[in-house]
Amino acid sequence: MTGLRLLPIPGIPEVRPGDDLGALVADGALASVGLLDGDVVVVTQKVVSKAENALVAIDPTDPHAHRRLVAGQSRRILRRRGDLVISETHHGYVCANAGIDVSNVEPGTAALLPEDSDRSARRLRDVFVHRYGIACGVIVSDTFGRPWRRGVTDVALGSAGIRPILDLRGTNDALGRELAVTEVGLVDELAGAADLVMGKSSGIAAAIVRGVEPAWLDVSDLDVDGVVPNIVRSPAEDLFR
Repeated sequence: MTGLRLLPIPGIPEVRPGDDLGALVADGALASVGLLDGDVVVVTQKVVSKAENALVAIDPTDPHAHRRLVAGQSRRILRRRGDLVISETHHGYVCANAGIDVSNVEPGTAALLPEDSDRSARRLRDVFVHRYGIACGVIVSDTFGRPWRRGVTDVALGSAGIRPILDLRGTNDALGRELAVTEVGLVDELAGAADLVMGKSSGIAAAIVRGVEPAWLDVSDLDVDGVVPNIVRSPAEDLFR
């Protein structure tokens, strides 16, 4: 690898329920930074949720409305402190307030997580591949906090056409020792990198990571592509649940 380029995609209009998000992203990319075979397109969860109408009305004057909404979107509540709830969503993500967000949406509205972010990523990739003839990977990203560390970072909620995990087990380190347990969260690292050029208040809803290793886009040996089957850790493997 000679290096990665992080390219924000400007000019994507405000997304509304039912919009063809794949076309909006592709047209924005082609009009600005281009869209090439081998690119990885990172799209924020918020615009995916808007396009898929994963939006609900919420009464801002009801102090219990948000808590009820979080409970309804959670498989179980893990921790609670004041208004902050750490829950496991029905998808299997462990995050704050079941991923529900009221920023960058109309007042009185809350955005839920997409029903199936891996499927959302596949649909976007299908648009890029079949309508525009461009073979690229897709990541749907969202902002998560992290246990034991301050600060938030973007991670992948869903992916398509790119390896979620870079498995280095069985390869050698720089000193020739065999790696026994190293699995790199590839799509999470790319999502976090892309967020650096999208920001939280810039209105940039998508970015391109250009220059990834072509082997990262080969998912032919995976039983199932996507984040949930490959990255989300089951409670049986989790030391803290």
